[in-house]
Amino acid sequence: MNSRRFVRVSWLARPAGGQYNRDTMTPMHPVRIICFGDSLTAGFQSPTRDNPQGDSTPYGESLQEKIGSAGQVTVSGICGELTGEMVMRFRRDVLAHEPRFVVILGGTNDLGWNGPAHEILRNLVKMYEQTLAAGGVPVPVTVPSLRVEDAGGSREGIEWVAGHLERRYELNRLILDYVQSKNLTAVDLFTATAEPETNLLAREYSNDGLHLTTAGYRLFADLVYRQVLQPVLSKPA
Repeated sequence: MNSRRFVRVSWLARPAGGQYNRDTMTPMHPVRIICFGDSLTAGFQSPTRDNPQGDSTPYGESLQEKIGSAGQVTVSGICGELTGEMVMRFRRDVLAHEPRFVVILGGTNDLGWNGPAHEILRNLVKMYEQTLAAGGVPVPVTVPSLRVEDAGGSREGIEWVAGHLERRYELNRLILDYVQSKNLTAVDLFTATAEPETNLLAREYSNDGLHLTTAGYRLFADLVYRQVLQPVLSKPA
């Protein structure tokens, strides 16, 4: 997750003189949603036989399909980015656009560089709190698990995986404790994409042990939609 690639995509048109659905031309006031993070937000995929170019499939794209004209989704993800770097661009790339919801996923790269969980949380909380102060709703996301296929053959490999899993557990506990203290709604991507028996990242949702597949990103979008957006968007105006 150390290649640097920036992805920013907006799927909803904004014509002059008001806001309209491009297909139906019906007036609307879409909810602005920004998906913010690293390569897991950018939708990075490792190349496979079925996807030899490793084309990105941001979960925000699937999220836009689910909410339709009720919302405007923007994806702002940079591959390899650390949470400290996310904080540095947060005002420019997020708050300046006055979103109602900000889905924030970061920390996987920090963990890869052995960053302490409490320092990662400090950076995440800065973004959560800035969103709240601006009148928006932060949506914290737990970091997913990992998978190393050949690590179980040696004692050192088993210990390496166990250590990296424990650091993910620690960070995710801190994220969920914060969410509970602020009465927010979190998206637990770790639990949703991990094998219950091993807590490793499920093969169904990852082909490289770190990033998600298209199925994984679609699941991510479904979690955000069902747990956070659908209850809000289904309320009568």
